[in-house]
Amino acid sequence: QVQLVESGGGSVQAGGSLRLSCAASGYTYSTYCMAWFRQAPGKEREGVAAIDSDGSTAYAEGVKGRFTISGDNAKNTLYLQMSDLKPEDTAMYFCAVDRRRCLPLVAAGKLPLEVDFSYWGQGTQVTVSP
Repeated sequence: QVQLVESGGGSVQAGGSLRLSCAASGYTYSTYCMAWFRQAPGKEREGVAAIDSDGSTAYAEGVKGRFTISGDNAKNTLYLQMSDLKPEDTAMYFCAVDRRRCLPLVAAGKLPLEVDFSYWGQGTQVTVSP
């Protein structure tokens, strides 16, 4: 059974940085698409960044240049390095994985949708104060 556990969230001031981690267990496939989503109170969940198993990445327009998604296959861990955080980045952040690759999408700079993912973590809260 695939399990995803996020960590690294917290409270920071605007301009600060955080690194989120997503530890995966029970995932035995050699290919994947992994992504970070976020959901702010009263808003729908939205895609933030995605990475295909070949290393290709894509980002939401509002986080380009500030966030970096990466993966460590040896540690089965997905990361999201967030810099220059803004109050509008405040949300619950979720990681997700699916065995189906998302290369065509991310290569075109587009993010996969929620429905494209089979497995989800429980989320980690990020709060950015002005």
